[in-house]
Amino acid sequence: MMNKPFSTPITQYLEKHNIAYQLLPHKTATTTIEETAHQRGILACQMVKTILLRDMGDRLALACTPGDCSVDPKKVRQVLEWRRMTCVDRAQVEYFTGYSVGTVTPLCLKTAMPILFDHAILQHSTVTISSGSPFAGIALSVQDLVQLCQPMFAHIQRTVVENNVIDNKTS
Repeated sequence: MMNKPFSTPITQYLEKHNIAYQLLPHKTATTTIEETAHQRGILACQMVKTILLRDMGDRLALACTPGDCSVDPKKVRQVLEWRRMTCVDRAQVEYFTGYSVGTVTPLCLKTAMPILFDHAILQHSTVTISSGSPFAGIALSVQDLVQLCQPMFAHIQRTVVENNVIDNKTS
């Protein structure tokens, strides 16, 4: 196991589980998917975007889509058979996940919760997640990520309607 100079709880977790990964450092902290993808030298669709949702009974779920897609809370609610779901307030994200907004990853969450992946995440053999730091991402095998976080799979992307044509951004 190679000792890497950049270390976060996520990199330590991956090393402990002998998961191969590539660190993708950022020159600066990023605030958008597009900016982050550019600094990592990847396509936005290779990123795993994570959205923390809460239902009316205060149950939490982490919904994940490719970076160029949006989560549809109604679809997540239907899959979980929960009541109305909304995004958790930005000020509470770190409290529940252990990560600041923009660095949430489906690994090593502070609070146990269901993790849902949209099927489109499987379109790339390698995906990127946050390292838990705003200054680096991590590229790893999508199969390793699935094995580590054991998500539920469902079609949870928001359907885009343009010129009366529905596009789910899935093949």
